[in-house]
Amino acid sequence: MSLEWSDSQDTIDWHELQNLYRLAPLGDKSAELLQTVFTNSRFKCFVRDGAGRLVAAGRVLSDGADCAYLCDVAVMPDHQGTGLGRAVVQRLLDHCKGHRKIILYAVPGKEDFYRRLGFMRLLTGMAIFEDQAAAIARGHLGEV
Repeated sequence: MSLEWSDSQDTIDWHELQNLYRLAPLGDKSAELLQTVFTNSRFKCFVRDGAGRLVAAGRVLSDGADCAYLCDVAVMPDHQGTGLGRAVVQRLLDHCKGHRKIILYAVPGKEDFYRRLGFMRLLTGMAIFEDQAAAIARGHLGEV
């Protein structure tokens, strides 16, 4: 499988990225929202297949030293289970070397994937979501 890796968003078609997130499935995020969040992220990663199709992406919010937040790792369904997601996460983690902590929250059911990459359950993690009820229904939030 021939893949082209890039850390630059200069040639990204934001509508293509929107489609990747929808199919991955990581929800309906608009092209405009994705452009904003990727532009404001310190580290990013994009992967294209041999035909030039965007098949994976991810990003990290970071302050550069203390805290990094790994988020939005998306892989096309036909590339899931091939090790590509793991490779994207590892590339982003390599960019975060030296940070005192790296955090993430996972889609319910994906915890073992991240555990195999060295992540542990954060016992004191808490969050406020724009739509608390939907986050509870998806399994992202629960009572303390």
